[in-house]
Amino acid sequence: MPRPPIADPGERQRRFEVVYAAHRGPILGYVLRRTGNPDDAADVIAETFLTAWRRLDEIPRDPQTRLWLYGVARRVLANHHRGERRRSALADRLRADLAVGYHPPEFDGEQAQITEAFRGLPAADRELLALSAWEGLDYGQIAVVLGCSRNAVRLRLFRARKRFAAELADAGARSAQSGVHVPHGGFV
Repeated sequence: MPRPPIADPGERQRRFEVVYAAHRGPILGYVLRRTGNPDDAADVIAETFLTAWRRLDEIPRDPQTRLWLYGVARRVLANHHRGERRRSALADRLRADLAVGYHPPEFDGEQAQITEAFRGLPAADRELLALSAWEGLDYGQIAVVLGCSRNAVRLRLFRARKRFAAELADAGARSAQSGVHVPHGGFV
């Protein structure tokens, strides 16, 4: 039988803290034994105790509290597993679609040297250059994507372009030894 709602916010918080402290361990064990990794378990535990917070007035008194929480965790796990199956099926479908429709380009000559130089850059530089050149974003738009200031983007992009030019020059020197011409600039 449900109790009358707890009106005092402080009392409500104390009740939740008592429930959480008393039952976190057993519920955590229950969830860990039924999930594939600690991150998934953390998500399920958070959702379970969020439900407990929202439905605090419906939680039965001990010894039924733990059983009620197991029931909540069981339903949250079921939702989690359904979501995982949907995500997995979608990923499989996307992989299959890409396998049929996408063939990575194979470059030779100048394009191969440019690709090699680009791949030789740090990941942060490649991302900046790609957002600018491939996605066509300006400094302000890149700043939004990266979560930094427009001026930071301007400076980082300037430095990334310099490093790319140096990589291209190195690739040019290497290709000169092998007789292949590599253009300087033009990528960004």
